[in-house]
Amino acid sequence: MKFDKPATTNPIDQLRVVGKPVDRVDGLLKVTGGASYAYEQHAAAPGAAYGYVLGAAIAKGRIDSIDTARARAAPGVLAVVTADNAGKLDKGEFYAGRALAGPAVDHYHQAVALVVADTFEQARAAAALINVRYTRSAGAFDLAAAKDGAQPPKPGKFRPPAQTGIGDFDGAYAGAAVKLDATYTTPDHAHAMMEPHATIAAWNGDQLTCWTAIQQVNWGRRDLARTLGIAVDDIRLVSPYIGGGFGGKGTILCDAVLAALGARAAQRPVKVALQRPLMFNNVTHRPATIQRIRIGATAAGDIVAIGHESWSGNIAGGRPEAATAPTRLLYAGANRMTKLKLAQLDLAEGSAMRAPGEAPGMMALEIAMDELAEKLNLDPIAFRVRNDTQVDPEDPKRPFSQRQLIACLQTGAQRFGWSRRPERPAGRRDGRWLTGYGVAAAIRGAPVMASGARVRLDKRGVVTVETDMTDIGTGSYTIIAQTAAEMMGVALDQVVVRLGDSRFPESAGSGGQWGAASSTAGVYAACVQLREAVARQLGFNVADATFAQGQVTWGGRSVALQSAARERELIGEDKMEYGDLATRFAQQTFGAHFAEVAVDAYTGEIRIRRMLAVCAAGRIINPKTARSQIIGGMTMGAGAALMEDMVVDKRAGYFVNHDLAGYEVPVHADIPHLDVIFLDEADATAGPLKAKGVGELGISGVAAAIANAVYNATGIRVREYPITLDKLIGELPKVA
Repeated sequence: MKFDKPATTNPIDQLRVVGKPVDRVDGLLKVTGGASYAYEQHAAAPGAAYGYVLGAAIAKGRIDSIDTARARAAPGVLAVVTADNAGKLDKGEFYAGRALAGPAVDHYHQAVALVVADTFEQARAAAALINVRYTRSAGAFDLAAAKDGAQPPKPGKFRPPAQTGIGDFDGAYAGAAVKLDATYTTPDHAHAMMEPHATIAAWNGDQLTCWTAIQQVNWGRRDLARTLGIAVDDIRLVSPYIGGGFGGKGTILCDAVLAALGARAAQRPVKVALQRPLMFNNVTHRPATIQRIRIGATAAGDIVAIGHESWSGNIAGGRPEAATAPTRLLYAGANRMTKLKLAQLDLAEGSAMRAPGEAPGMMALEIAMDELAEKLNLDPIAFRVRNDTQVDPEDPKRPFSQRQLIACLQTGAQRFGWSRRPERPAGRRDGRWLTGYGVAAAIRGAPVMASGARVRLDKRGVVTVETDMTDIGTGSYTIIAQTAAEMMGVALDQVVVRLGDSRFPESAGSGGQWGAASSTAGVYAACVQLREAVARQLGFNVADATFAQGQVTWGGRSVALQSAARERELIGEDKMEYGDLATRFAQQTFGAHFAEVAVDAYTGEIRIRRMLAVCAAGRIINPKTARSQIIGGMTMGAGAALMEDMVVDKRAGYFVNHDLAGYEVPVHADIPHLDVIFLDEADATAGPLKAKGVGELGISGVAAAIANAVYNATGIRVREYPITLDKLIGELPKVA
């Protein structure tokens, strides 16, 4: 099915099931332990051996020799895989890093060997017996030191433009009545998902099956085939449940490659889970940025020039962090400039993490907007509203398909009580606590991608949906079930959803905030085919037939849906493909984040007291699961604002705090009750469900709202994240 015109009225608009806050259909399995994750697929691969990954002890250099004799002779050891016996290995298309070091070492904890043994303990003990001799080389580990040598990144797939320009930024900025020129920094961030990267691999002749934690099954098959040099059709990937991904499990990484190599060497299934330190230094992360923002405005507050330059670093071949993305679209201004620069660093690869581009970019942009509002003596919300635009600022002939940014800001201001905000920074105390309010706008793209599904109807009236779409905790099972139930006119408990298997039709996968809208559109297309098959079987005119309450009605006749499949199962299969609506309209989601914080006037301790998000993201398929996505993003945004920081040892070249004890993320005590409001919206250009994703909108802008609240509370402006008490304490005596 081709979606090339805005959606009109269709069966989804009945909203009998879609749009309802139903419980997760997979919830019971997850809370009772019945959902089996990648490392737990024991029944699928009986007798699996265990693989233990040995990571490189240097950050840059070469392997001179690997002596594995003692490891091979250790009890229970079945195989030891190194670059010497792994065969030729390529790299996948999405990630730039190599799965196995040798002879060059690209970064610390890059895998240098996999030990396979009967038990995990035997594999771990044997790995300690491997003697690796290295020659260490000088490496680059400091973004600030490498900044001046950074270059514009090369163009390519999933790479933003290195530079954009509209009008005369330099001239307009120079002549602006009021100016801001400030630099902000964000550190490296870890995905820190609960489930580690894990894979069980098994060979049957030339056929490889991997039960693995992955977000994009189709990407994984492509990249694993390319890495191992085998046919895509010889690979099956299975990933029904995933314990968090946040972009870090976009496609295969070393766990899948090494499990496959280990299984081939040991001639039995092998399971590999990366130990927690390798989750920081071996796989991908969000890279640090240095961002310079310049904004010029008239004395009345109209932006006349806006410029955003960002520097990030990566291993050779890696992509930049696209921090300038929100500045290109969020505010009006005739004269515009953005630039990305990429430095080569010898740290683990930087890549996609929840809202890549927007999340770190808005950590800078939305502080800058507050700073300029203060210079203009304007309320921060009023300044943002004044510079709203209903067209793409870089292409004024391209309108936004929907843009309710002003409504988000104003609705949030009313609900949050913005009028009670302290007018003067450090102007309100609650005992020993200084209190303040902060706000930030939010924007995140709403892309859609081709996505397919297969829908079956059996004689019991049960509808089964099959697609290789994944559920990374986002609620894919539930919204797909709701879509099928709405289309086929059955109750939710009459729908079975099967996900995460490459034998099913290829979907868009989970990532980039395209998963919900794309996968449900694919299910919609398949259900259209099934409705036609049902109508033909019953002798009905499908164009006029209605499907509701388990009945199909046409021409005064009403027949039970299940009767159409009395003789044989009926199947509908299709995929949704898209035309040029995304080029004709700027398709984005919008929001506004509000935060109230309290800062101890004597110690600098920061406490979040309350937060609110107001979101406009198309039709909300399930308000309950969507709310979970938003509050999850808000929690991650709080972590980015106040605590998360992968600290680099700039001499040895690795992330020092490479575990969940040293890398601090928010816990229950850090997060108060969070409030979420969804504005009424249905975007007909986005797809037949008129829905968009929300999973990444929830984090975009959060950190800046908290940073702005800290400033409002203390009068101390911190431009270097995270905002920790040591960055406040020097000024607090004067404030206190």
